[in-house]
Amino acid sequence: MSAVGFFGCCGAARESQCLIGTFFACLLVIFAGEVTAGVFAFIGKKVAIQEAQKIYEDAYEDYLKNPVGKVNSTIYRYHMALQCCGKGNVEQAGLPCPETIQLPKASNCLVEIQNVIDTHLHLVGIVGIAIASITVSKSMFSNLSL
Repeated sequence: MSAVGFFGCCGAARESQCLIGTFFACLLVIFAGEVTAGVFAFIGKKVAIQEAQKIYEDAYEDYLKNPVGKVNSTIYRYHMALQCCGKGNVEQAGLPCPETIQLPKASNCLVEIQNVIDTHLHLVGIVGIAIASITVSKSMFSNLSL
């Protein structure tokens, strides 16, 4: 990003078409990367949900095998962040569940993982669109000086 800024700043200060053209090319590559990442994020949403759930399930199984140590801390942090406890309607005895969670939401962390990713993926999309629009506006202004 520093190099891109350098090309734009020096190109404008020296009125160098080469540096401004390089600045424009870099912005174009960044814009293409942002669009590609956004498309893949929305296409791969189900895969992201499955991977996050698998990570939780692995930590859950490790906790059941050895309830003392770092795994205990990992499970507890999941439960605090998601305000849930456990994987379903099975007996949750011995799980490190926060005392502050509400009972209707406390039963299934796998559902909460899906809800969090679904909710926050739209925010990531909005931020990506905003950054892409700023990139496009910068590239338009860089071409005006050519």
